[in-house]
Amino acid sequence: MISRRPLPFLSVLTFASMALVTACAGSKPATQGAISPVTGSQSASPFSSQNGVPTSGTVSISEEIRRACGIADQDAYFAFDSTTILSADITPLDAVARCFTVGPLKGRAMRLVGHADPRGSSDYNMTLGQGRADAVERYFDRHGLGHSRIATTSRGAIDASGTDESGWAHDRRVDVMLGS
Repeated sequence: MISRRPLPFLSVLTFASMALVTACAGSKPATQGAISPVTGSQSASPFSSQNGVPTSGTVSISEEIRRACGIADQDAYFAFDSTTILSADITPLDAVARCFTVGPLKGRAMRLVGHADPRGSSDYNMTLGQGRADAVERYFDRHGLGHSRIATTSRGAIDASGTDESGWAHDRRVDVMLGS
């Protein structure tokens, strides 16, 4: 008869930790740079020179807000694996902040929904989308909108429709909408 001795607790714990690290190691997509904090000082243009296709940036302001605040129809999108607000986004974000603090939408709430392109695991993309929404929330908080007026959430890659870099660029965004 074969005698089985139980593994010491430390060995079981070590094995479980190694399994967890191994499982998590493959969940992040290949990156072009680490996730960086909101700086607002990056000088890269959010638009490519070919056909005006967006390649990076941060926000997609709802038509309802653009109309109420008199903001031109602009979309900007996130760079791959990034939560950085680009300098090109500052003008529309400042206009939204003014509109919600002293303009027609003064006192109203807003909702920020972060999105990601389909590359990467579901968990990673949900976390990345939330990080993008939180980055925009921090920007608005520094510009006079309190946390109590801003709700953030992530859809990750649930609504992603891109199949190439141009489409993926559109998937990487934060939707800015009126809250309830």
